[in-house]
Amino acid sequence: MLFPNRETGVCVDTGWGVMDLWWIFYIISGIALLIVIETAFSRRRLMKARRRMLTRVRRKLKGRVIALIHREEVVRTLGIPLTRHIDMDDAEAILRAIRETPKDRPIHLILHTPGGLVLAALQIARALHAHSGKVTVYVPHFAMSGGTLIALAADQIVMARHAVLGPVDPQIGGVPASAILKVVETKEPNDTSDTTIMFADIARKATDQLEEAVTELLTPRFSHNAATTLAHRLTHGEWTHDYAITADKATELGLAVSTKIPGEIIELLSFYPQPVGRRSGVDTIGKAPLVPTENPIWDQRITY
Repeated sequence: MLFPNRETGVCVDTGWGVMDLWWIFYIISGIALLIVIETAFSRRRLMKARRRMLTRVRRKLKGRVIALIHREEVVRTLGIPLTRHIDMDDAEAILRAIRETPKDRPIHLILHTPGGLVLAALQIARALHAHSGKVTVYVPHFAMSGGTLIALAADQIVMARHAVLGPVDPQIGGVPASAILKVVETKEPNDTSDTTIMFADIARKATDQLEEAVTELLTPRFSHNAATTLAHRLTHGEWTHDYAITADKATELGLAVSTKIPGEIIELLSFYPQPVGRRSGVDTIGKAPLVPTENPIWDQRITY
């Protein structure tokens, strides 16, 4: 192939032809295809290994096993950080699994999540609370915010020794509702912007609604007064939103907590590596088959 020299204007034969460029294109395409095929096979092997591990867990626990695992805490796409949370797809999948579970059959829910949408987490929690059979939640590493809200609906919480829960105080636009309320309590109305006053109104409603919901979830395992007291502590900003509630602290708060977590559940997390792409955060094993689904990223203003 001839290309002109910029300085002399003389055409120089580079030795490259059209066929050479086609061969390069075919080679690059072939390599890309091999990468895609290998990725697909690796994914398939991982899903099979995960299902075998979930089957081992089910055989050990003797009941319906549901895994809500948001392993990819941070995923970057084109340099933009994306986070996984409890969303409506998760709620739909878990509610379906609970409906398909016989009323007297125990449910074992494995939780690993930073939290998520208020509505989704509360739907899951209320469905578990209404289940007649025993509900046990397992926390191998952490179940913060909405994850803790779901755990509060369980008859028993089983945590790894260094696993943590967290407060469930609502966040308004990424700011703790309790902090917004503090602003309007300490400033005169004339010195407070309309926007802050509007957010304070939302914050007050969200906090009161959440306290009522947590009280509902804690009853009848707690007396009404004890449930109300604990619900107030968890929802009204006594701690920062990322405060780590350890197994010992959870026991001190009055929750039914055990640290005798099966080793298979700890091992299960290794079958949820952080991938480049996105995957469903919900898998179930028992009566219903595993059906991976794609989850959208939700725009959320009030979150746990």
